[in-house]
Amino acid sequence: MDRHSTLILSILLTALTTTFFSPVYAGTFDRDFDITWGGGRGKVLNNGELLTLSLDRASGSGFQSKKEYLFGKIDMQIKLVPGNSAGTVTTYYLKSKGDTWDEIDFEFLGNLTGDPYVMHTNVYTKGKGDREQQFHLWFDPTADFHTYSVLWNHHHIVFLVDGIPIRQFKNLEHRRIPYPKMQPMRLYSSLWNADQWATRGGLVKTDWSKAPFTASYRNFRADACVSHTGKPSCPAGSPRWLSHRFDLTAENNMRVVQRKFMVYNYCTDSKRFPQGFPKECGIH
Repeated sequence: MDRHSTLILSILLTALTTTFFSPVYAGTFDRDFDITWGGGRGKVLNNGELLTLSLDRASGSGFQSKKEYLFGKIDMQIKLVPGNSAGTVTTYYLKSKGDTWDEIDFEFLGNLTGDPYVMHTNVYTKGKGDREQQFHLWFDPTADFHTYSVLWNHHHIVFLVDGIPIRQFKNLEHRRIPYPKMQPMRLYSSLWNADQWATRGGLVKTDWSKAPFTASYRNFRADACVSHTGKPSCPAGSPRWLSHRFDLTAENNMRVVQRKFMVYNYCTDSKRFPQGFPKECGIH
């Protein structure tokens, strides 16, 4: 094993054996979520401990949280569609209402059997996104449940996989870059067919002979400020996530993981931005 691979392994093992933050609220799906579409293809099972979404030729399915959050640490364990998942997309995201919405996205783009999923991330502020970063994972996300998390406070948004930070979007309002901080967001998830673009730019279509496609969810946890009529109610005490910032070591470790697993970064796509990259791309 070379020095670079040893460093990657060390970072992953350290993150997997260290609790990033301990969530204080463990929810159940029957109590905390509504299945909003799918005609029965979304199911809550095991006394609210498990939720499944399914997709067939007729329809996909989706759910949303009953509560709205304004800052927090949100965790969900997901097991993605196994086998030939080409054409399918499993989404997991926070989103506010209105035409100038804020949004924090995970999207999992299915692929042919044996090829890796693409984990797509994005951040929208005031209705504007175009901040895509995509990753391959260091495990098979269909073989077991893994934890996908968002940490969102006044300083930054952090995307985490099994407690490992993979992406950071900083609050750079002092540089006139909008940051999500005023609009409460619900948590959403959906499983749907996007074979016009999802796999190899739409070249590989959904194989409906493999339907129904199913994704599974468990262990939702929220250590978050819950919005009531626009006013956030935060957990008692001083939650660690509320003041969290990366130190230089944490930022460097995240960049090492990105160099190993990131497969697309909008901040390096010169064909897409011929007039210059978005302002945040040049700020570290």
